[in-house]
Amino acid sequence: MNYKILIFSFISLFLFGCEQINTNKSSKIIFKPENSYKNLGFALIYNNNLENIKKLETRSLNIYHKSLKKKSSVKILNPANGKYLIAQVKSNKEKFSNFYNSILSSRIAEELELNINEPYVEIISISKNSTFVAKKSKMFDEEKTVAEKAPVDGIQINDLNQKKTKKKISKSKKFSYSIKVADFYYEDTAFLMKDRIKKETSITKLKISRLSQTKYRVLIGPFNDIKSLKDSFENLNSFNFDNLEILKND
Repeated sequence: MNYKILIFSFISLFLFGCEQINTNKSSKIIFKPENSYKNLGFALIYNNNLENIKKLETRSLNIYHKSLKKKSSVKILNPANGKYLIAQVKSNKEKFSNFYNSILSSRIAEELELNINEPYVEIISISKNSTFVAKKSKMFDEEKTVAEKAPVDGIQINDLNQKKTKKKISKSKKFSYSIKVADFYYEDTAFLMKDRIKKETSITKLKISRLSQTKYRVLIGPFNDIKSLKDSFENLNSFNFDNLEILKND
């Protein structure tokens, strides 16, 4: 009898610890792990002038990443227009500035219509039991191969075959970003981190944002140009943060 109660409790905890995703076209419920890698930041678009970086095929759907496993699948999103595609990590051994969350092929930049001067992307790892929507217009042969090998429950296809019109991002939009250092449960801990950064670096634009009663975010910024943003980001290297993010300010 005790064993039955124990098993039931374990199953209940597992189910409530997962995020349920219910699509309009299907009643299937997919459980999405909460610990998948996710990062918002600037990408480096590969070109032949990059020093000490192995060649990344121009027309490939491959990326270089520092922490994700080789051959792992990722979803790359352009937050500016909502376009995304599936790519694969070719290597995690390449050495490049920590300011960039990845190195992308020029094809990926082109298909996502990234602003070359401001290539802001979100990288999301595709792990077991996760799900994503693949656009028909972006489902290339290479991408299909990646998708077939990706450890996912299913790939849903949305009919988004609209005429492809390249949208140029208006240059009038103000450049404004902040660095998200971390989220803390206690306000005191957030203040300790803020004080430590202030003491150990030359960074002065520090603030704490209260997101809820149990969530306090340490932010650096805002920055109105990419140079000052990059300088402050790299100033944090000595702290060895695992996953610093760059957030676009509204």
